[in-house]
Amino acid sequence: MRTDDCPPDAAQDLGPTAGPQAEALLASLARALGHPARVRIVKILLAREECIAGEIAEELPLAASTVSQHLKVLKESGLIKGEVDGPRRCYCADRSVVERLKALVAAL
Repeated sequence: MRTDDCPPDAAQDLGPTAGPQAEALLASLARALGHPARVRIVKILLAREECIAGEIAEELPLAASTVSQHLKVLKESGLIKGEVDGPRRCYCADRSVVERLKALVAAL
């Protein structure tokens, strides 16, 4: 399934890159990216300007259920967005969160 309609990125201020809250956020996002498959999924989603679903599993040497678990972790972290319409799911990267992650890493 493909659709050109990704949910819009959350409009957010990048916020501080230092302090306890920034450090907690960086740790949380780093945990979400703590598996090579999740890094690959984020790269796949960032490379596309559209919402994708089943194609993700086709690009990874993993079972669909394993990919689903990785997508769940990424979605909980906020790095990706997903919409569920009955049995159909559509995922895309939340570029504003990725930009926040970049700012946090740059501040290390």
